[in-house]
Amino acid sequence: MHCTQSQKPSIQGCNGSCSSRKGLNGACSVHEYMGTFSGQSVRFKMTSVCGHVMSLDFIGKYNNWDKVDPAELFTKAPTEKKEANPKLNMVKFLQVEGKGCDYVVLWLDCDKEGENICFEVLDAIEPVMNRPYGSERTVYRAKFSSITDTDIWAAMNKLGEPNRNEALSVDARQELDLRIGCAFTRFQTKYFQGKYGNLDSSLISFGPCQTPTLGFCVERHDKIQSFKPETYWVIQAKVFKGKESPLTLDWDRVRVFDREVGQMFVNMTKTSREAKVESVSKKEKAKQRPLALNTVEMLRVASSSLGMGPQHTMQIAERLYTQGYISYPRTETNHYHDNFDLKGTLRQQANNPFWAQEVKALLSEGLNRPRKGADAGDHPPITPMRAASEGELGSDGWRLYEYIVRHFIATVSQDCKYLQTTISFTIASEGFSCSGKTLISPGFTEVMPWLGIPLEEAMPVCERGDVFTVEEIKLVERQTCPPDYLTEADLITLMEKHGIGTDASIPVHINNISQRNYVTVENGRKLKPTNLGIVLVHGYYKTDAELVLPTIRGAVEKQLNLIAQGKANYQQVLQHTLDIFKRKFHYFFDTIASMDELMEVTFSPIAATGKPLSRCGKCHRFMKYIQAKPSRLHCAGCDETYSLPQNGAIKLYKELRCPLDEFELVLWTSGSRGKSYPLCPYCFSNPPFRDMKKGMGCNECTHPSCQHSLNSLGIGQCVECEGGVLVLDPTSGPKWKMACNRCNVMVHFFEHAHRVQVAQESCEACEASLVAVDFNKTRSPLPDGEMQHSGCVFCDPVFQDLVELKHATMRHPSMTRGGGARRGGRGRGRGRREKKPKDKMAALAAYFV
Repeated sequence: MHCTQSQKPSIQGCNGSCSSRKGLNGACSVHEYMGTFSGQSVRFKMTSVCGHVMSLDFIGKYNNWDKVDPAELFTKAPTEKKEANPKLNMVKFLQVEGKGCDYVVLWLDCDKEGENICFEVLDAIEPVMNRPYGSERTVYRAKFSSITDTDIWAAMNKLGEPNRNEALSVDARQELDLRIGCAFTRFQTKYFQGKYGNLDSSLISFGPCQTPTLGFCVERHDKIQSFKPETYWVIQAKVFKGKESPLTLDWDRVRVFDREVGQMFVNMTKTSREAKVESVSKKEKAKQRPLALNTVEMLRVASSSLGMGPQHTMQIAERLYTQGYISYPRTETNHYHDNFDLKGTLRQQANNPFWAQEVKALLSEGLNRPRKGADAGDHPPITPMRAASEGELGSDGWRLYEYIVRHFIATVSQDCKYLQTTISFTIASEGFSCSGKTLISPGFTEVMPWLGIPLEEAMPVCERGDVFTVEEIKLVERQTCPPDYLTEADLITLMEKHGIGTDASIPVHINNISQRNYVTVENGRKLKPTNLGIVLVHGYYKTDAELVLPTIRGAVEKQLNLIAQGKANYQQVLQHTLDIFKRKFHYFFDTIASMDELMEVTFSPIAATGKPLSRCGKCHRFMKYIQAKPSRLHCAGCDETYSLPQNGAIKLYKELRCPLDEFELVLWTSGSRGKSYPLCPYCFSNPPFRDMKKGMGCNECTHPSCQHSLNSLGIGQCVECEGGVLVLDPTSGPKWKMACNRCNVMVHFFEHAHRVQVAQESCEACEASLVAVDFNKTRSPLPDGEMQHSGCVFCDPVFQDLVELKHATMRHPSMTRGGGARRGGRGRGRGRREKKPKDKMAALAAYFV
């Protein structure tokens, strides 16, 4: 974004020195400098955003899975724009920097998503900008495809306006995906996770694009499973002439499926020991140079040839783009405009030793005109923008950059030319032939050698009427083979063909079906569906095939493109599509039993899964711990399932019970170097106090007297995050520690102590709870051989050398979620930052690891 404080704009320029500083969010830098805008001296202020400023979500109460009917999400549930990353404070940051500006120039990615972000930025800063004079224009949009001086200057001298229609098409896609995806996901997740214990997926998700993507993989799997191999026979003949190496001939009939028929033909051909040349044809052929590179082709090649997944490839490509090495990596266009500077782009690569020879030859002999591709009207093809070395880019960055460069050089090279020679023979009355290729000129394959013509055995010199001697004739038995599993490259091709996703979202959908445990990525980047993925797709086919077929989503994508082009009404498209999927949801709800029939054949009932762990507070029977994702506890007696924290280990916590509901407590731990805390399975899903949220353990519970609660074990305010409290981990001895109940900060203290207890009293200086420590006589680090001492962990000089601040090795989302009271109960966590003595922070910082 560029903000200026100046007069009327039309032509831009920049000069003078530049000052840089970090913005208030700590993530974005701000650069200020004097320059010219419309021929007048102005002050420029330039900064950035981190992707989308806002994200779409339901208002608070509709995010409660237990209290909201998923059917309400289609129409009744209101949505709101929330900050995409609240920690970044992006809206406030933009408002602070944009306050008092006269004009704004928007430099966001030049695609639909970038256009949408333009309006997110404008919504934040327009209220604080200076008012325009009359009908004066104050908002400008820069269109560019690479971050080079030439492109930047060209964009600045041809500023346009942000495209509202393209932004609306993104809004429509976001709302459709949110409402449709959440409704189906919530319903089927709760339904199946409540019945089966070994699904091994934390979320049984549905997505309007994700599900058809999975459908392609399962369709190929079904073809493999239903394939019945057939035996067939071919005649293999070998002939030679003089001392030349023998030739292996192909049978003109190709194959037969009856062995006796094959044997009959073998017997016929064996009557002759001579193979007569019937014809020799020589034909010059060309292998075409590639079209200019677009996103889908880049993803295909990266997966099939470089072994890099689509999501990883896009991350690398975006980094290369922001560093100025390549042009914008999201484009559907594979055709260069007539005014594209092909020679200038090629000249930049003239000194790279890997392809300097080919580049210099092209520059001296002249570039070949690139093939005419398709112009999608978005961005130029992906091309290199400046020279680079492997040391600059790193391993994967270099491999992708190298391919982009070689592909570009190939597009302006000559076609590969070769001579194909075919010799036809007759043995007895049966026809045979053999072919070979001889390279004439390598053309573009000099720079893309893996596409070159293989050096095959040279064909013998012969002419019609020549006779070869038959060396061998035999009948060979073979079998037809099933198709292989789809590779990522195959899947990308199918998604593009059927209009599933965009060049930007295709990698995301493929990554999602892998993350959800619907497919696994095998050797060769092949996508093999799991049992869960297979059953889901088969279930959709039984209930409503359109949920998984690509047709309906392809039609929706066309409607979204019409919104972007201004040819369709945003609200009408949104409402019409939601009406269709709402009816489908109700039908799916009514017919879920047919999908369940497939589930029960494949997966185990939840009551038969897991191992006994802790007692239920209602029926006092042992509940079973189910380790498969999502890990949870199930009581067969009450037929109730209780959520647990994920990504860690669960074990029984000393057979202690929650004083509120009599459920036995369990201990969640992320390992010896990570965090641990006890929790009540019932309270974890059903918060007992108004100031607690779902998903909180005992270290956030505000029970006033429970020995496991925050009020009993809380020591003081976290030294890093706002609102977090450092809580003693009573299971951590003899390597004692306290951990923040919000972030991943841990404080190790009093190693080898016999006992550590949180005292009733609080520190007068910082209000943290005092700690009583009891050491063994032989291992006491206390002065004068003392074994016991009570004091403040932060302020007591006796404790200062016994405290060490670290970060947990594992971080779970629940550790950073807000909520829970931080007040009351003997001063636990009530200390205000301004009251902390300076030496407290200094002491902990000194031990920061």
